[in-house]
Amino acid sequence: MHPSVTIKNEAEQALMAESGRLLAQVFAMLDDFVKPGVSTMAINNRVDDFIVNELHARPASKGQYGYQFVLNCSINEVVCHGIPSDHQLLKSSDIINLDITLEKDGFITDSSKMYVMPDAPLPARRLVNTTQEAMWAGIAQVKPGAKLGDIGAAIQKVAEKAGYSVVREYCGHGIGREMHEEPNVLHYGTAGTGLTLKAGMTFTIEPMINQGTYKTKTKKDGWTVVTRDKKLSAQCEHTILVTNTGYQVLTLREEETQ
Repeated sequence: MHPSVTIKNEAEQALMAESGRLLAQVFAMLDDFVKPGVSTMAINNRVDDFIVNELHARPASKGQYGYQFVLNCSINEVVCHGIPSDHQLLKSSDIINLDITLEKDGFITDSSKMYVMPDAPLPARRLVNTTQEAMWAGIAQVKPGAKLGDIGAAIQKVAEKAGYSVVREYCGHGIGREMHEEPNVLHYGTAGTGLTLKAGMTFTIEPMINQGTYKTKTKKDGWTVVTRDKKLSAQCEHTILVTNTGYQVLTLREEETQ
């Protein structure tokens, strides 16, 4: 095993689970708030207030790596790391990924959800649905003794079967006391290769799936990552615990069934 991969004990796992439970509540709150006409900065500010004043937790992204906001908001061709703005209003045809982290009692969880606006075209909806399917296919591989490559291979198979590509430059990651820990969790690869999973590991699975090429570029703001061909991108993310028998989705939301 990689020497810097941390195994969480039962007490730490319980704290991670509580952090994840609270983070799921943030998305439940947003379900009624995210709609056409709202600005991405208004979403950011609502999440900031909700995490701090209602959940009594800390938005872990704020101040991390010099980032001053509590979430990333990635619309349409934005792959990841979109920055909130007062001038960016959601349109009725948009798809948007909201990526949020939360720290409670020293432990961080990380999750993202796609919000599909009412007039989003069918190809956009299909991309979002396939991205969700790919994420769950990856999650389903998680159990002690499995390999990290099993996760990536399962995700890649779903995405490419649907005619899409998997972004290479960004990956899932270990998480716990730090937002980014070992190991890196690639969303493509070969089954049976890579690190062996052990109970007590916690990491994110967060595939970014593109309509066209997997190639990306970063805008001049230094944060916003877009598809090179300007086609749509979607992402879904959960924080996962490897259990003795399989996995637990720590950031599972009520609308999701396994």
